[in-house]
Amino acid sequence: MPERRTVALVTLGCARNEVDSEELAGRLEADGWELVEDAEEADVAVVNTCGFVEAAKKDSVDALLEANDLKGHGRTQAVVAVGCMAERYGKELAEALPEADGVLGFDDYADISDRLQTILNGGIHASHTPRDRRKLLPISPAQRQESAAEVALPGHAPVDLPEGLAPASGPRSPLRRRLDGSPVASVKLASGCDRRCSFCAIPSFRGSFISRRPSDVLNETRWLAEQGVKEVMLVSENNTSYGKDLGDIRLLESLLPELAEVDGIERVRVSYLQPAEMRPGLIDVLTSTPKVVPYFDLSFQHSAPAVLRSMRRFGDTDRFLELLDTIRGKAPEAGVRSNFIVGFPGESEEDLAELERFLNGARLDAIGVFGYSDEEGTEAATYENKLPEDVVAERLARISRLAEELVSQRAEERVGQTVRVLVESVEGDEGAYGRAAHQAPETDGQVLFTNGEELSVGLMVEAKVVGTEGVDLVAEVLPGSLASPTCTEEAAR
Repeated sequence: MPERRTVALVTLGCARNEVDSEELAGRLEADGWELVEDAEEADVAVVNTCGFVEAAKKDSVDALLEANDLKGHGRTQAVVAVGCMAERYGKELAEALPEADGVLGFDDYADISDRLQTILNGGIHASHTPRDRRKLLPISPAQRQESAAEVALPGHAPVDLPEGLAPASGPRSPLRRRLDGSPVASVKLASGCDRRCSFCAIPSFRGSFISRRPSDVLNETRWLAEQGVKEVMLVSENNTSYGKDLGDIRLLESLLPELAEVDGIERVRVSYLQPAEMRPGLIDVLTSTPKVVPYFDLSFQHSAPAVLRSMRRFGDTDRFLELLDTIRGKAPEAGVRSNFIVGFPGESEEDLAELERFLNGARLDAIGVFGYSDEEGTEAATYENKLPEDVVAERLARISRLAEELVSQRAEERVGQTVRVLVESVEGDEGAYGRAAHQAPETDGQVLFTNGEELSVGLMVEAKVVGTEGVDLVAEVLPGSLASPTCTEEAAR
């Protein structure tokens, strides 16, 4: 009998990393590894790191050190770093963090089982020297699909695999293994980004934008539905660019209705939208297609024209408000969230006041606020007109206070409304929780039920909002709702 090999995957960062971890889990399980939930029960703890901002990098290092502390006190023999931070820093991370027994880049994913076995046996796998992954694909998007097979693209594992190569689920099995029983799952729509925002290093280690083929996205969604998933969230660095390298920039508009028709799927959500690339046709599909929620995760980042130009982005307060008016003219209760950077080099008090004007008029459901800090390798890191750290901190606190007040006010506007809620947690004395159409997983608040005794995870129920707790809603399940758990979001519009 083969020796038992156990592995645990610890995932940090965004939903894209979660998809990558499930692909790694599929590859490992297909090669005989036993997946366990707790790192202390694993021979190898694999930490899928985030390399986006300093706070995320610190969390990744802390997770690696925490896993390393398990060695010698239980089953854990090795700790391995994968993910964005490992890809971005490679040898540098390995030298700075000798507690990690291996630092694996994206190019190692296809051979992850062999890499882990080598490390577990006491061998050494040389960490890679980081490179600009934008140079691995042709500059022209139209030429990229031909080269895609030669480039490691996490989350793009093939669908319709040969029998025995992945967990069985009919002819549509992807190289992916679910790591939890949540009724929600993310699906990679694309990878990489062609935008050149001056503050962002992501394109350098995630590469140029490349779409997955619609058939792969559709088949993976079917497979997820077979696993009990009720909601899929489409993720990438920029979903509004989907299809441009496949010859059809409007491909998302035709794909969404097909995804919504998959048996078992009750909700389709699209994340990561660029305001400058929003098209009337895409807004129409997002606001009128049954089971596709009218949810807009718009990357505004700021609204003062001078700051946006320094960021190498487009738009201004009035144009952004017009976009939101267009969306709400079609779906008055549409959910909208965004992130903002304050204290960007050269940001004036007038610029900050302009951002406040936008926030006060935007009626956003969720707001993320970050203070600017240099990211090595970015254009903004070379700018000379940096603001003092105490000024950045003060502006961060000021806008964060405003954001907290505004999202609470927006939540209060929903009191009295009827919302369709996907039940995600039933915790006995703690009650039952779920999310409405305007709330994405992890980031946008949740719904607490006042009468959730008969609820179960995965149900889609209709509820009336009776109160709020900050950004969260308090709601009561309406009579008869439990008898119709497969109602669509269309019924709530």
